[in-house]
Amino acid sequence: QVQLVESGGGSVQAGGSLRLSCAGSGYTNTMYCMSWFRQAPGKERERVATIYKRFGTTAYADSVKGRFTASQDDAKNTLYLQMNSLKPEDTGMYYCAANSRVSNCLFPASVNYWGQGTQVTVSS
Repeated sequence: QVQLVESGGGSVQAGGSLRLSCAGSGYTNTMYCMSWFRQAPGKERERVATIYKRFGTTAYADSVKGRFTASQDDAKNTLYLQMNSLKPEDTGMYYCAANSRVSNCLFPASVNYWGQGTQVTVSS
């Protein structure tokens, strides 16, 4: 069984930075991809960033390109999301997610494992 635990959320002013962590247990290193999703109140959950573990490549939503960086430390079974130049529209609950099979990592419906989420609030 895979378990994911996020941390690092908080409240910052626009232009600030945060680093989220996702500590994994179980067979996280065998996942096809691991992603960060976010969900703002009244909005659908959207994919923010993905690491394709088999290929070591990353992909980002257009809204965060150049500002967010996803990385992983396999020795620690930990996924990170460095968020810089934060904007009020980045506010939401951020979730760590893992897909165990080859699938479209952009869609929440394809995710096999979710963390409990960590709140990010950016004030103007």
